[in-house]
Amino acid sequence: MTRAWRNLLAGTVTLLVGLVLWLFAGGVDLPVVTPAKAGVVMMCVGGVEILLGLYRSVRQ
Repeated sequence: MTRAWRNLLAGTVTLLVGLVLWLFAGGVDLPVVTPAKAGVVMMCVGGVEILLGLYRSVRQ
């Protein structure tokens, strides 16, 4: 498995976990972090990682 595919896979998983947190954990109150906001951050990180994987696959 190349680095591009690993980035695509990790980015997709991160994006999906962030989407689940954003959609279904909005009513949960934790003292340190809000799960819905953490989900948005995870979706952004996952999207960037997917873009990096696409860039690396096109560049090869």
